[in-house]
Amino acid sequence: MDINEAKRQAVEVIDSCSELLLEVSHSIHSHPEENYAEHHAHDVLTAALESNGLDVQRGAYGMPTAFEASTGTSGPEIAVFCEYDALPGIGHACGHNIIAAAGLGATLGAAAVAKELNGRLRVFGSPAEEGGGGKVFMLERGALDGIDAAMMVHPADADLRWMNTIAVQQLLITWHGEAAHAAAQPWNGRNALDAAVLGYMNVAALRQHIRPDERIHGVFTNGGDKPNIVPASAAMHWFVRAGDIASLEQLKARVLAALKAGGEATGCSTEFSWLEPSYAELVRNAPFENLYAANSAALGRVVAEPDGEINVVGSTDMGNVSHVVPSIHPMIAVAPSGVGIHTEKFTDFAASPAGDAGVLDGAKAMAMTIIDLWSSPELLQSVTDAFASRGNLRVL
Repeated sequence: MDINEAKRQAVEVIDSCSELLLEVSHSIHSHPEENYAEHHAHDVLTAALESNGLDVQRGAYGMPTAFEASTGTSGPEIAVFCEYDALPGIGHACGHNIIAAAGLGATLGAAAVAKELNGRLRVFGSPAEEGGGGKVFMLERGALDGIDAAMMVHPADADLRWMNTIAVQQLLITWHGEAAHAAAQPWNGRNALDAAVLGYMNVAALRQHIRPDERIHGVFTNGGDKPNIVPASAAMHWFVRAGDIASLEQLKARVLAALKAGGEATGCSTEFSWLEPSYAELVRNAPFENLYAANSAALGRVVAEPDGEINVVGSTDMGNVSHVVPSIHPMIAVAPSGVGIHTEKFTDFAASPAGDAGVLDGAKAMAMTIIDLWSSPELLQSVTDAFASRGNLRVL
């Protein structure tokens, strides 16, 4: 089959499924579910895939809200990732309903021509991107075995070739002191809240001496029970981010030393744990990005590079995927410039006409990119070669 004809057919299928895709997007948006509790989204997506003839494994890779579906029997195997978890309090402020529906649409469009192009396709439902690391556990359990390339599209306030991500790991730390009456016998106490506050101040001072692409941010989760009792326990939750995994390990040691020093100064002990998994930075793949960019442009969406200044967006477990197989994570505009993700305004745009357009255009651009990889061994080889020769591609 001619590549242009294959793309035309895939786009036609996506258009014919538009009502279903937008219904899925809005259904997930109106039922926001947090990490590993995405039962409604899981059921809606798997039902849509099954009704369109795909083989679906529900509760895949030991996670009740993960799934895998596949089509095709031979040839290059491409993966599409769907995300669908929401944020506490503000719902789909990261637009994961759009990611899920666009991934569904790309799958249905590409599946329509998979047999003729001798291509294979797997779509993964990956839960808990917002800190739970669903993709990391999936790849550790073999999800990416045999996969030649992987992709997803993420909503934003601009059409971009890639998302400038950084590595991240979360830290839970508790200081243990000794309770005492704060007025009658304060000298018998060891103030765990003082230890936490001093630790916080140490980290605040450390921020002056970290790299421009590094971030440290935390909140107090426990500061004592009553003002007249010297706090015997205090706790914080931190995110530590750096440009790559190697730099992250170095920064983690500095942050932990700063926090523990608060305990040493006040006579308190510390207990800490680094939450697994950590998220790696996204490894770029220029030939792969070029394919998506060309297909997006054919739909009237010209994708740009993020601006030349340091433009840290956040972290994603798709970064871990990109260290295992060639991957892209383009951004698709669904909101006006300046409306950031993880805001209430973005929640509204994720179910707006602009959000709906992002679902359909994202699905089409990904399906067309899958067809490129199926149709041209040379293009797929260029993507594979770029991955094999990858270096540290982060923006400084």
